[in-house]
Amino acid sequence: MRLGGEPESSNFEDRTGQGGGFGFGGGGGGNMLGCLLPMVASRFGIVGVLILLVGYCALTQLGGGGGGLLPSGPTTSAPSAPGQSTLDPNTRQFLTRVLGSTEETWSDIFAKSGSRYVPTRMVAYSGGTGTACGAGQAAMGPFYCPNDKTIYIDPTFFNELSQRFGAPGDFAMAYVIAHEVGHHVQDLEGTLDEAHNAQARSSETQGNAIQVGVELQADCYAGVWAANARDAQGNILEPGDVQEGMRAAEAIGDDMLQKQSQGVVIPESFTHGSSAQRMQALQTGLKTGNPAACKFNR
Repeated sequence: MRLGGEPESSNFEDRTGQGGGFGFGGGGGGNMLGCLLPMVASRFGIVGVLILLVGYCALTQLGGGGGGLLPSGPTTSAPSAPGQSTLDPNTRQFLTRVLGSTEETWSDIFAKSGSRYVPTRMVAYSGGTGTACGAGQAAMGPFYCPNDKTIYIDPTFFNELSQRFGAPGDFAMAYVIAHEVGHHVQDLEGTLDEAHNAQARSSETQGNAIQVGVELQADCYAGVWAANARDAQGNILEPGDVQEGMRAAEAIGDDMLQKQSQGVVIPESFTHGSSAQRMQALQTGLKTGNPAACKFNR
């Protein structure tokens, strides 16, 4: 990927090195058991709660359990002195530039339809942090919280993506960020509320299928961003980038993760889509560059 022509986003906060505090931000409930936690945890590996939580699910830290959907073993951050940032300057620049690129791209897309794009925020943290959706932990992987319109990510996740799941590369990392931004776009469009309302009337299996639809649309939106992102030389994608994204999408499919963790695939328990579905959704966005092609199937 070519990054550098776009401005670095100012909608970024570095909480790395602040410790694993689990306070609650504004708008969140104070009771962790049974509380409303509208959090979208993206299936980008690691252990923990990685289901769609859009306003009615309690957050339960499973520590490798939870039906065995994911490989075991938590993501950890290097220890640091309290308050001392552990964020590598190159990683910070990558995060802020990708976020800045999404802001430019989605602002242009929204403007074409007569709307205004309101950017999301991004928080980089170490181990754990408080959010308006409850306690965020690195074990959950990157996630989006609709209550505070913010993406949360422990940057050590990128090591897991590359080393553990075999999906290295800058576009694989950018796909993760763009997927989370895709959830923010869904939030602005009202899709997350629609999904929440539909899940409230559904069985568990039906609710899982709705979650799959939300996640696949976010994958497609990630592709839409990449197809439309530009710098002075044109599209920012370079040879090999699409393959990096496809490897990442394949690695985090429900069927792939279930095979690795429990040796059996249970389609009705899918919450994020199979490898084939995730690759197809990303490919649709990349090929069309049109958000209208990213249907929310529920």
